[in-house]
Amino acid sequence: MPFDRYPRRVIRNLIRGPRPARGPTRVFLNLIAGLDRIGVPYRVNDFGYLSANPGELACVIGWPHVLDRIPESTPVLFGPSIFAHPIDDPGLPSRRPIRQVLVPGDWVAKMFSEVWPGLVTAWPVGIDTEAWTPDPATAKDIDILVYDKIFRQRELHEHTVIDPLWAELRRRGLRVEALRYGRYREEELFALRRRTRAMVYLSLHETQGIAAQQMLASGVPLLVWDRGGMWEDPSYAGRVKYGPVTTVPYWDARCGVTFKDGADLPTALDVFWWGVENGVYCPRDFMVPRFTLETCARAYVELAGKYA
Repeated sequence: MPFDRYPRRVIRNLIRGPRPARGPTRVFLNLIAGLDRIGVPYRVNDFGYLSANPGELACVIGWPHVLDRIPESTPVLFGPSIFAHPIDDPGLPSRRPIRQVLVPGDWVAKMFSEVWPGLVTAWPVGIDTEAWTPDPATAKDIDILVYDKIFRQRELHEHTVIDPLWAELRRRGLRVEALRYGRYREEELFALRRRTRAMVYLSLHETQGIAAQQMLASGVPLLVWDRGGMWEDPSYAGRVKYGPVTTVPYWDARCGVTFKDGADLPTALDVFWWGVENGVYCPRDFMVPRFTLETCARAYVELAGKYA
């Protein structure tokens, strides 16, 4: 029925609670939080202002259909959180004045640049490092939190990575909790950061890896499955071939250890856990000040000024 989305939204929120802030929403919220902290004013979805001032730069974060509400002559800073791949609309820059396209990390920038050369810049959103902090006052009763983001070809990866990982964790007698992507709320991860000594991060690839960076900011080192290889998205099978990708587009030795497959998992886990018990890792030092809300908001403002 016309306008049924409004009562449906209310009913859905009553039953399920508010929708978790993931993906484009989290990027948007963290950017405006950063702009607030550095005192930069902004307008949100003020399409009337853009119509009255078509020469001003529009910053589009989120789904590309927003472009339909923006005057065609308006210059655009496009991204992040837009297309999964520019093959969805390769001719867009020839129809609209797209000044620059922002994506979360370098490997994504290289992939996009194959279709839109000279038009793509990597810009990661900031993390609220003031909220996501270590909590030394809380007892660490979880040795390892397993963050499981594997949702494609899961049966295959259960056999090659997930089951071997759990077998190794049980063999070592570690205290373990698990979170499945899409089945938890951000508040749960926020609470678990206080109790967790280390985290295992399982994902095929990441454009930035906000959840991973939130835990790094909280002082939690990571053991990350970084298999590399080709970009996988069933929606683009047969149309796009790009590699290598990574699960850790932003990373160094302070963050923890990576492993490639089930074969090198036992050795990687030995090295990682020795580092955890001996205080080798300093993941928060990696995150601050490079990925704070303020630092990344300033970088965004500089890009907007450059391309306005």
